[in-house]
Amino acid sequence: MTPSFAELKQNLKAKNINLSFQRLKVLEYLVNNRCHPSVEQIFSDLLKELPTLSKTTVYNTLRILTETGLVRSMTIDDNETRYDINTKNHGHFKCNSCHTIYDFYVDIDNFCSDDLKNFKIENKNVYFMGICPRCLTNKE
Repeated sequence: MTPSFAELKQNLKAKNINLSFQRLKVLEYLVNNRCHPSVEQIFSDLLKELPTLSKTTVYNTLRILTETGLVRSMTIDDNETRYDINTKNHGHFKCNSCHTIYDFYVDIDNFCSDDLKNFKIENKNVYFMGICPRCLTNKE
């Protein structure tokens, strides 16, 4: 279960992070738009409401939210980082047709491989790419 905006706001406050209006709007955007947005998507959508918003502010806010563990960054394609408000371990499927990213459950935490027993794992990600059911239906 993903925490609510109020819970995330409390977490920021507990970590002594300045709760500026712009930071809260970025956080609120992530809570309300669970589509794994990019910086560009967040910036362009919030710019309509906050005409003084800078892309640097969005980048800095996402960096702080990621460093504090409230947001997860992910790179499925080499050239694009997306942000996920769901920080629990789970998998992602990216549709090659519509580019939508879907979450799915996978038991990453209990995955074990003898080939990695002497390695320190710092990040666990499972990504699949293909065509989603909606796009498959539209092609028929």
